[in-house]
Amino acid sequence: MSTDKPQLTGDEQGGAKAPVPDQAATATRAGDDKAVVAEKATAGAKAAGEPERSTAALRSAAPGEAATASKPAARPGEMTVAKDPNRDPFESFGPPPPVQLTPVGRVAAAVRGGLTHEWTIAILGGLLFAVVMTWPTLKYPLHTIPQDIWDPTLQAWQMAWSGHILLTDPARLWESNTFYPNELSFAFSDALIGYAPAGMIGEGPIAAVLRYNIIFVLAYAMVFVGGYALARQLGTGRIAGAVAGAALALAPWRLAQAGHLHVMSSGGIMLALAMLARGHGYSLRHGYRPEKRHAGWALAGWLVAAWQLSLGFGIGLPFAYALLLIVVVSLVTYLVKRFWVWTEPKPFGWRLLAADAGGGLVFGAVGALLAIPYFRVSELYPYAKRSIEEIQLYSPPLQGFFTASGESAVWGTLHAQARDALPWAPEMTLLPGFALIGLATAGLFFSIWTVRQRLLMLAGVLVSGALAMGTEFFGGTFTYVPLFEYLPGWQGIRTPGRLVLWTTIFLALLAAGAVAAYSRRAADFSRDQVPARPGLLLRVVTLLPLVAILIEGTNATPHPLVPQQPLAMRTVDGPMLVLPSEGGWDQHVMLWSTTRFQQVTNGGSGFTPQLTDQIRQSAASFPDQPSVDYLRSVGVRTVVVLRDRIGGSDLAARVDLPVDYLGITREDIENAVVYRL
Repeated sequence: MSTDKPQLTGDEQGGAKAPVPDQAATATRAGDDKAVVAEKATAGAKAAGEPERSTAALRSAAPGEAATASKPAARPGEMTVAKDPNRDPFESFGPPPPVQLTPVGRVAAAVRGGLTHEWTIAILGGLLFAVVMTWPTLKYPLHTIPQDIWDPTLQAWQMAWSGHILLTDPARLWESNTFYPNELSFAFSDALIGYAPAGMIGEGPIAAVLRYNIIFVLAYAMVFVGGYALARQLGTGRIAGAVAGAALALAPWRLAQAGHLHVMSSGGIMLALAMLARGHGYSLRHGYRPEKRHAGWALAGWLVAAWQLSLGFGIGLPFAYALLLIVVVSLVTYLVKRFWVWTEPKPFGWRLLAADAGGGLVFGAVGALLAIPYFRVSELYPYAKRSIEEIQLYSPPLQGFFTASGESAVWGTLHAQARDALPWAPEMTLLPGFALIGLATAGLFFSIWTVRQRLLMLAGVLVSGALAMGTEFFGGTFTYVPLFEYLPGWQGIRTPGRLVLWTTIFLALLAAGAVAAYSRRAADFSRDQVPARPGLLLRVVTLLPLVAILIEGTNATPHPLVPQQPLAMRTVDGPMLVLPSEGGWDQHVMLWSTTRFQQVTNGGSGFTPQLTDQIRQSAASFPDQPSVDYLRSVGVRTVVVLRDRIGGSDLAARVDLPVDYLGITREDIENAVVYRL
């Protein structure tokens, strides 16, 4: 028995020491390994068709040589990579190493990420949705206008005037070129000042019509995006958000209001509420989460709310009061929970408080600055104030909520008889959509919202619906009339039915809750399948509510040709009177004046000033001495008579008579006769 100790390797510090085998055993194992390698190399050579080397030669070769012999030689220029003996064999199962992007690659990745972001897709989808659902508004945008040629032409002039005067003489904003010589004529109706930046682009009636059509389509897109953002922020999924946005943008009652751009432009309400909720870290699904606060979003919400208010008080004033109510309720709720409910008080933060204070001041300042001229108008023209009797004329009955306007492609013809039974159908066809009503009803029983939240939304539907009925809801004694009598500015709202906007918002949120609950249930079901993906039927059913709302919102809105501008309106100076003059056609004169913005006595709005009425009455006998003298006394220097508008009237018989004895001159310019006083 040998007494020699096994030899140890040199790497023996701090670890176990491996014995070194004796040389004879090592040589034997090396010979066996050579034999195995030789056999494998021989088999490989046969398979590759290479000449076979003798087994003895292969055995005499080193193991590395035998392995090399079985491989083809490297091609010229081909790089061979030696294997790292220390490489971790499990490295292939780990995450890939981070990719180092070049500056160009980083820009490309940022652009790609931005284009595929949810909100980019929502905005682009909203624009496409608006173009398709308002078609053919953009088919002939230079020559046609949606709904009719009356109020839309007035609103096209409003945008043009605000853009023009803010660039040239901002101090004269409220002293417009129409209704001369009345004061503050720009405050005779909702002024759409928020669209003034668009009015700074282009000039003349054609540019004004094009501008109006583009803004009209964008208003649809903004309502869709605003509704989507609000539903998503409150806790729904993408499909449910799209249902809410589409329901708000395509409610059939909006088709009856297509000629009132300030009513159509309500998307800022939903967008501002979504931004404010985002800034304050609030959602219906999760409540108040301080870690989600963002002062920038809160400030942006206040600014959007101020912009919405600048479009007009008809929609903006109820929004201002609703926002005030939300602020008060939120503040009281936060304080109660902070001191009596939460075991650990949740912070609010000075930055968010500063954003709310600054944004609230901007919102209040915009409202005050806009209210001053309107209060001044009520003092100068006291007969312009609304009365409760006038409110009664525009208060819709209950059946109005289930009656569609004639512009609805689906229900327009079917509801013709129901519309005939309404006292004033254009303001009383308030159908939010049967598909929306059905989804909202389902949302009362099957929803992601809690039972308490659903009941609050139902209360919102009922209360806003009662207010929208004006004096038709038990005389409005405990609903609309107190608001009319005690809330500042509420007397300027003539049409209670437009409050159906808030009814539609609550219905859309109820419907979104139901769709979100179904989508979540479908996702849970799909997760249990192999492979885990929803089937075709589940996908189709998830989209059915959206399809139903899109179909019901299809429009049959007429797009009449806008009357062409007479050449005289491009060449004649003011102050001028265009005859014949009456409220509807005077809105065309306002549009025609956008080339030079000369002062005109013509004008159309929610009320007619007494002085304007007197000018029209005195001009009934024009041209004669009394009418000429009166027009001179009020500052009129030019009278334009449109031949294509006076056929068969007394003025048609007088328009070609001599006028030298009156001390005035007469000139024919195309189809108009121009008298210079």
